[in-house]
Amino acid sequence: MIIKKYVVNNMNEAMTRIRYELGKDAVIVSQRKIKKGGFLGIFSKKMLEVTAAVDNSKDDTSEDMQESIEAIKRLMTNKLDGELKVNNNFNEIESKYKSRLQIGEKKEEQVKEYKPVEDGNSEAVMKEMQEMRTMLGEMINMSAAGSLSKSKMELTLEGCDLDHKVIKKIMTKMRSIEDDRTEEEKVKDIIENMIEISPNKLDNVVVLVGPTGVGKTTTIAKLAGRFALIEKKKVGLITIDTYRIGAVEQLRTYADIMNIPFRVVFTMKDMETAVEAMDDCDVILIDTTGRSSKNTMQISELRAFIDKVNTNNINLVISSTTKNKDIEVIVNGYKALNYNGVIITKLDETSTYGSILNILECAEKPISFVTTGQNVPDDIKIMSSKEITKLILGEDVIC
Repeated sequence: MIIKKYVVNNMNEAMTRIRYELGKDAVIVSQRKIKKGGFLGIFSKKMLEVTAAVDNSKDDTSEDMQESIEAIKRLMTNKLDGELKVNNNFNEIESKYKSRLQIGEKKEEQVKEYKPVEDGNSEAVMKEMQEMRTMLGEMINMSAAGSLSKSKMELTLEGCDLDHKVIKKIMTKMRSIEDDRTEEEKVKDIIENMIEISPNKLDNVVVLVGPTGVGKTTTIAKLAGRFALIEKKKVGLITIDTYRIGAVEQLRTYADIMNIPFRVVFTMKDMETAVEAMDDCDVILIDTTGRSSKNTMQISELRAFIDKVNTNNINLVISSTTKNKDIEVIVNGYKALNYNGVIITKLDETSTYGSILNILECAEKPISFVTTGQNVPDDIKIMSSKEITKLILGEDVIC
């Protein structure tokens, strides 16, 4: 590194001399105003003292530095559909980076021998460069430890948005299987066996519960359409969702279109009356108010309504777009309602389907239906474990 001082009249003059003598890559380290000339400080002229520096050994080392930085950026941020790309040339980059460090250490020794004239800024510059070098080294080590310690299959499953606990369970099972199949075939078989399809037929009284915004009302309308229009069953609709503006009218509109009886429930006594009034129906579908799974008081209130209908056919409705960290909170919060099945909605609003397996593993309940759009009653279906496995592993998509 070359460090040089210039005493000039103004900054334009300084920039001209710096570019001429040190080149366009030079940087200004410091500048200060000084007085020069005159007699005993009298009539002295105000001048500008500018200190500039340039790395005269950048060539190959600079290119290596840039390559290393770009490689780190790619390694840390490059994702394709959620799957971390492991750089196959990492060893080459690491060795190049180490050689750069060695070159840097030698140059640092040379700089230590060099004593700049009346300027302590060069020491600060070198200290900052050393800190940057150390930080880059730590980033490389962390990236290598995190990525290279995982197998290709683990990274693939991470890209499918599977929770780390679920991935660990799958990998443990896969390693215990001793046959000639590939890892992909083993994992596909394991996931397929982890998915349980509900054997229960939705009849008598069916209750849908779940947090706000997961699509319970639209789902119950789809079920009503499926049973009434396709399976030709007599269906009744009941809602206790009187909190949300427009929810009652939305469901009433669906009921009028499908020509099925509809009741709104405000109290627990109303619930008993509504169910008795629909005693001749093959299926009674009950829509509930969306509640926070963290509010035990609201969950207890909801349970009091459900206990009045005396049914074991309770389904938790949860969206496939729910964050992995929130799935456990929701699933466990609603366990107080003793749901025996899961309906997963909004598969059309996500690009990865690992959340399906995350939900089923956390709930430990079978899946009844999935919904794949807004169309009533078309966009609801029963999927096989094989079909769901293909979705999870990215071999198929909803739309």
